[in-house]
This record gives sequence, C-alpha cells and structure tokens, in this order.
Amino acid sequence: MGSKYTKRYSDEYKRDAIELVRSSGRTVAEVARELGVSSESLRGLVKKAARAAQDTGSGPVAGRAGQSAHDRDEELKRLRKLTSEQAKTIEILKKATAFFASMPK
Repeated sequence: MGSKYTKRYSDEYKRDAIELVRSSGRTVAEVARELGVSSESLRGLVKKAARAAQDTGSGPVAGRAGQSAHDRDEELKRLRKLTSEQAKTIEILKKATAFFASMPK
C-alpha cells in the first residue's frame, strides 16, 4: 500500500514519457518538468526501460509491437504539441495567479 501522494501512471504514459526522453535530446529533468512528473521517477523509468531493452536485446529504439516508425513519429508530434499547449496554459495560470495575488483585498 503506497502513500496517498503516490501517482499512478498507465503503462502507455510511461512508454510515451520514456520515448520522449530518448528521442528529444533533452535531459530527463527538462522532460519531467514539462510533463509535471518527478525527475527521479522519470529517471528510474528510463533506467528500468534501458535495462529491460538490454536484457531482451531489443535496443534503445524498440517501439511498441506492430507500430511503424511513421506511427511513432506521429505520436511524438502529437505529444510534443500537447506538451507545448500545456506549457502555454501553465504560463497563463502563473500570470493570472500573480495578477490576483497583487489585487488589494
């Protein structure tokens, strides 16, 4: 039984996050910040996936079974667009928070 603060992520979300780290050329911390997850959690997932890929001999670029390179590229584009939209939303919310915090009561 875990902490009430422990977040559970689907296997698909974990695979997508790992693939984003591998394909983006950015650090784990940068990707974790964008996704809103702990960098240590994401780093652990990436290491675990690398060990699993090494054990099975599938290599670092193995995708989901039956998924073509084109499909992976499209999914990656979709995830990057979603991440960008979420970053914009976060910036707007930060500005709104600052605005409302500065208002006199």
